[in-house]
Amino acid sequence: MNSKTMLRCGALALSLLATGVMAAVSPQEAEKLGTSLTPLGGEKAGNADGSIPAWTGGLKTGAGPYVNNFLGDPFEGEKPLFTITAANADQYKSKLSEGQLAMLKRYPDTYKIPVYKTYRTASNPQSVYDAAKKSAVSTELVDGGNALRNFAQTRYYPFPIPKSGIEVVWNHTTRYRGENLKRITTQITPQANGSYSPVQMADELASPQFMQGIEPGVADNVIFYYKQEVTAPSRLAGTVLLVHETIDQVKEPRLAWVYNAGQRRVRRAPQVAYDGPGTAADGLRTSDNGDLFNGAPDRYDWKLIGKKEMYIPYNNYRLQSPKLKYDDIIKPGHINQDLTRYELHRVWEVEATLKAGERNIYAKRHMYFDEDTWSLVEVDHYDGRGQLWRVGEGFAMNDYHNGIATYANQSIYDLLAGRYIVMGLVNESPKGAEYGVAANLNEFTPAALRNDGIR
Repeated sequence: MNSKTMLRCGALALSLLATGVMAAVSPQEAEKLGTSLTPLGGEKAGNADGSIPAWTGGLKTGAGPYVNNFLGDPFEGEKPLFTITAANADQYKSKLSEGQLAMLKRYPDTYKIPVYKTYRTASNPQSVYDAAKKSAVSTELVDGGNALRNFAQTRYYPFPIPKSGIEVVWNHTTRYRGENLKRITTQITPQANGSYSPVQMADELASPQFMQGIEPGVADNVIFYYKQEVTAPSRLAGTVLLVHETIDQVKEPRLAWVYNAGQRRVRRAPQVAYDGPGTAADGLRTSDNGDLFNGAPDRYDWKLIGKKEMYIPYNNYRLQSPKLKYDDIIKPGHINQDLTRYELHRVWEVEATLKAGERNIYAKRHMYFDEDTWSLVEVDHYDGRGQLWRVGEGFAMNDYHNGIATYANQSIYDLLAGRYIVMGLVNESPKGAEYGVAANLNEFTPAALRNDGIR
C-alpha cells in the first residue's frame, strides 16, 4: 500500500468517526442469511443436545384453527417437561434472568415457570426476509447509534447480523408488525390482593409503506403511526393518543398529541416518551415500557453481552385464547402462571446503562431478545441505587396466519410494590387483531383526534 492510499484510508476512517457512521456488513457476510443463519439472523442449527431444534421455516397458515381472528393453539394438550419453582430454582439458574429468580423468591408459593418442548415457530413473509437481507448491507448507524441511514427503502431489521447492543435494539424497534392493524385490547393494573378495574382501548397502527395519502419522502423518518382511544371505563373514555414514531428521535423527536375528552382539546404531549407516565397505568409503567422497550435509545449506553440459552415465554397461544376470562388470568402478585408456556431458546443479551447526565427512572435495563424474531421477551429494570425494581415479560407467540411475531400480553411486575400491569390482553375482546385494514395519513393527524374522541 503506497503512502497516498494510506492517507486516503486514514482520511476516510477519520471522516467516519467524525460523523458517527458505522458500516453495514459485507455482501459476503450477508450471504449467511438464509443459509447458516435464518433469514432474520438467528442460528439455523439447533443446539448440541437437541433441546433447541433447528429452524426449518416456522409455522405456516393453517397451523391451528383461526376463528374470529383468534389463533388456535397448535400445541394444545401438551404437558410441561418440568416446572421451575422456588424450591428447585438453583438447578436452573444459569438459564434464568435475575428477574425470573427474583419473582420465584418474591412469590415462592405461586410463581412458577412451566417449561415445555421447544418449537421454533417464527415465520414472516418472504418480502420481509428480502428486506432484512438488503438492510444488512445498506443500513448504517449514525449520530452515535441514535439514527439509521439508508433505511427508508427497506424498513425492517436493519442489523440481522448485529455487532453491538444498539443494533439488537434497533432490530426490535423496527421488527415486522404486519400490515395496518386494528384491535381492541385491555390493560389491567391489579391491586396487591388481585382486585382490578380493566381499561379497554382501541388501537390502530399503520406503517407508511401500507398507507394511502403519503407523498414520497414525507414519511422517510417515520416507522409507524399509532392511535389509541380509551373506550372504557366511562371516566376515562374518549381520551385519544396519537403518535408519529420517528426513526431519528434526537433530530426529530417522537410527535405525540392527546385529545382530552373533558377539555375537548388536542394538546401536544411531549411527556409520551422516555420515562413519562404510561396511559392509565397507575404509575406501574413508563411510556418506554410499552412493547417492553420503545422510543429513542439516546439516553443509554448499550452493551452487547452476547448470546445464551434461556427459558423464555414462547408460543403462548393458550394465554390469548378467547376461552379464558380475565379473572382466569389476573391473580395477586402476577398473572396465572399455570396458563403460561416457557421454552428453551437462544437470546441476545443486552445491558443498557443510563448515561451520565441523562434522566430515566431506570438506571439500568438488562434485556433479552429472542434470536428468531428480535422480540424483547425478558427485561430486568434497576433503580438508581442498583436495586432490581421491575421485571418485564413478553409472552411471545407467532401469528402463523399473518406471519408476525407478537405477544399474548406483556406484563411488568413491581417487586417493591407487590403489584403489576398487564398490557395487550385480548381474551374478552369481540375479535382478535385485524390486519391489512385500509389506512390514510389523514386519519393520523391532530385534526382527526377530536372526531375520534367524540364519535
